[in-house]
Amino acid sequence: MVHLVVDAKGLACPMPIVKAKKGIDTLEPGQVMELLTTDKGALKDFTAWVGQTKHELLEAKENQGVFIFLVRKGG
Repeated sequence: MVHLVVDAKGLACPMPIVKAKKGIDTLEPGQVMELLTTDKGALKDFTAWVGQTKHELLEAKENQGVFIFLVRKGG
């Protein structure tokens, strides 16, 4: 179940990460955020960002040029 969708399509780095951080900060631990972005560098950048946090990357996929990330907020 997704609790928050962050639409960062059309934004260049670092804005998708900035929007994701602001979005996930509004969630409770265990809740899930979905990030949508068209930034080709997002796969590497977002994976690295999640790795530096206590959050869990549940899924990372690409669909017709849109990168979709599902992240569970850590405690």
